[in-house]
Amino acid sequence: MENSMFCYQCQETAGCRGCTRVGVCGKQSDVAAMQDLLVYVSKGISAVTTALRAEGKAVPAQINHLITLNLFTTITNANFDKESITARIRATLDAKRTLLAQLGHTSALPLAALWDGQGDWEEKAKAVGVLSTENQDIRSLRELITYGLKGLSAYSKHANVLLQDDEEVDAFLQRALAATLDDTLTVDDLVALTLETGKYGVSGMALLDKANTTAYGNPEITRVNIGVGKNPGILVSGHDLRDLEMLLEQTQGTGVDVYTHSEMLPAH
Repeated sequence: MENSMFCYQCQETAGCRGCTRVGVCGKQSDVAAMQDLLVYVSKGISAVTTALRAEGKAVPAQINHLITLNLFTTITNANFDKESITARIRATLDAKRTLLAQLGHTSALPLAALWDGQGDWEEKAKAVGVLSTENQDIRSLRELITYGLKGLSAYSKHANVLLQDDEEVDAFLQRALAATLDDTLTVDDLVALTLETGKYGVSGMALLDKANTTAYGNPEITRVNIGVGKNPGILVSGHDLRDLEMLLEQTQGTGVDVYTHSEMLPAH
């Protein structure tokens, strides 16, 4: 039976091998397809931005933010809204069209950089998803790099909303994303890129640390209430302190309690 989807992004996939009919998280196959396509067009526009930088041309911050948010949109359980995902695909294709017009040479670009959105998107997604790379070693390394870049995108996205950017991190994220399209890269090349991804992951964490401490100050030892109240409550996960700040402002004086755990504990 042909798989209707393939996702093995989280540690809870069906049979620990990947979800092929529907996600154990509830993600449907059409949403998984659009997530795959969003990653594909993000790789394509990243190939264009990398080529622009090679020609000495600047890449606007809003393009860096667009690519970062694209990757963040596809991480585990972040967004299952098909309409918003397809809207991001359209926005990426529009932005790429503008960037392509600024390039001096396009002949060396991969197909993902030149795809203009024509045709059936779900069929296109099937052709460019995870399993489109036949060699299992190359596929595994490409996906490992991609997931590392998704983690880096999360750090960058949260730093960006606090008005902190790192052009070097953005340029690497896009260069590495584009490299997953390069069929000339060997296993050794991709292992080296995987290690480089880890290095920039540390840089991304430093960027987020700077953003958080600049906005909210340095963490201090604090007594935390671990009890449960009687009021209606909202449980906050993740590590976006700006989101939490806005939620606290919106619930102030309403009688709604806000609970945090895990990465959000520094918010106290």
